[in-house]
Amino acid sequence: MKQLNKIQSAVFIIGGLLMVVGAGMGLFHIGAAPYVLAPGAIMYASMQMLQRYDGHNFVIRRLRRIMILSDLLFLFSALLMYGSNGNPFGLSQIDYVQYIGNNWVVLLLIAAVLQLYTVHRINRELEKE
Repeated sequence: MKQLNKIQSAVFIIGGLLMVVGAGMGLFHIGAAPYVLAPGAIMYASMQMLQRYDGHNFVIRRLRRIMILSDLLFLFSALLMYGSNGNPFGLSQIDYVQYIGNNWVVLLLIAAVLQLYTVHRINRELEKE
């Protein structure tokens, strides 16, 4: 795996912290939550996508694809969090609650579980090599 330099590592850590703070703010319905979570998700996902794997291990390549999927889910959950602050999409109230509501929490949970799984498995596979 390609290692990040010091600045990229700092951006990665700050992005992760902003995501945690933004998700916590979102659970307590603080209005600025999407404005904290979204930049954090962008920083975290972009730095994680810079970590490339150039080897030939099929398992690690598959796990990297799953990790990128979870990064996209982080970004999409940030977008849904924007939608959960009111009704910016102009939907009827029933459609809004059914399709948007607080579904960002579900996507964020799925993304976090996928991240935990892939990070653990990639580390184990890299130790085998």
